[in-house]
Amino acid sequence: MEHRMWRVVIFLFVSIGSSALCLAQGASSAAGAGLASGSSGGAAITIQVPIFLEPTPEQLARLRPAAPSSPTPLNISTEPFGEREGLLPLWTFDIKGSRDGNHHRGAIVGRSPFHEDAGTSRVPTLIVPLIIRTHRVATAIDPNTLVMTTVAGDTTVDPTAPDNVCLGAPNNVPITLVRQSPLFEPAHFVFGATDVGTTQYLDALQRASFWKALGERAADYHVLLDLVRTTEPILIDVPPDEGLAIVDPQFFSAVFRRSICMPVQLVNYQWFDAYMTGTVIPALAREGLDPSSLPIFVAYETGWPGGDVTNLFNCCVGGYHGVTGTPVPTQTYAVANFDRTRLFRAQDTAILSHELGEWGNDPLVRNSTAPWGHTGQVAGCQADLEVGDPLSGTFLPAVTMPNGFAYHLQELAFYSWFFGAPSVGANGWYSNNGTFLTDAGPPCF
Repeated sequence: MEHRMWRVVIFLFVSIGSSALCLAQGASSAAGAGLASGSSGGAAITIQVPIFLEPTPEQLARLRPAAPSSPTPLNISTEPFGEREGLLPLWTFDIKGSRDGNHHRGAIVGRSPFHEDAGTSRVPTLIVPLIIRTHRVATAIDPNTLVMTTVAGDTTVDPTAPDNVCLGAPNNVPITLVRQSPLFEPAHFVFGATDVGTTQYLDALQRASFWKALGERAADYHVLLDLVRTTEPILIDVPPDEGLAIVDPQFFSAVFRRSICMPVQLVNYQWFDAYMTGTVIPALAREGLDPSSLPIFVAYETGWPGGDVTNLFNCCVGGYHGVTGTPVPTQTYAVANFDRTRLFRAQDTAILSHELGEWGNDPLVRNSTAPWGHTGQVAGCQADLEVGDPLSGTFLPAVTMPNGFAYHLQELAFYSWFFGAPSVGANGWYSNNGTFLTDAGPPCF
């Protein structure tokens, strides 16, 4: 029996023709025992709301975090867990959070930044391109219900093929752009007054998140995606009822007065993840994939609605991370869309930066925190160590790499934001671009 834990988090959209902020609560489920008694959590889901359905600044202002909690000395113990053959390098924590006074436990990728032997951890990484083929094409959209009508028709989107419509030469192969991004190649990161060095984005995040704990050892601390290689692409042939394509750049013009870059494909999230964990990942395991490695599945111009793909109000998951395996869930993985459609606010590697940050800080999808919310994509409360969710829609300045392409990376929350002051992060901040200057405040309800 497969054991897996995931949660489709709360997402939000604006009703067309109305200023009311509507909320839709996703379902949650969990199976398998946690790392420690009382641990809980859910897989991070990047909810990509089409730009024309996004809330106004006035509506977002109502979702600001609560006032910060009072600082107390950090009360934490950590232990190494990984560095074993066939497993991810992990360290476990038990922290008494100042936000709620309760103990919270979990596991994070790498070595403990609180130990004297904190050093370098390397995770072999596979970039797996997904060729998506759908068998329906959207022909019209009802302006009142946002339900699309479709006809039969095949559409294939391949991230390994040049795209001279939504991209331009020489940077016109999506999967090559992913491989050359600051997620896998070194870039110089300076967060406020703190120069965290020239490295990958996840490594820069982890250094900055624990900067004060590392002290003079910061230069020697690394969490690296190493031995990165791009595999042969995998074709995902989507059943007709589970997906569709939009191929007309003017498809939304009459309703939203907006053109977008096409094609875009929509694939049912529930069907897709079941196929990934039931078919694709087991097939890779037979070819040598093991839990010490991270497979990253990359699609192009794809969104994953949480239900009926013909209803735009179900749109869209843009990426997620999870864990699967039998009898114990140990194989971690991540899925992300590389997007250039202009349908969503998060471009190119923004979604993948969100998911890699969350994978690094909650790899087994069960790290608990005091409840937090009312920020980023979270309109209600959740209680997990998902560093991207509170800042969805907030980005760093674009990072231009040697290939000349300007990459988008999402700002991410520091560890201290979830558990409370004092901050052990760079500059005393609670996120890596300084949006959060205080912790998440009193637990929400």
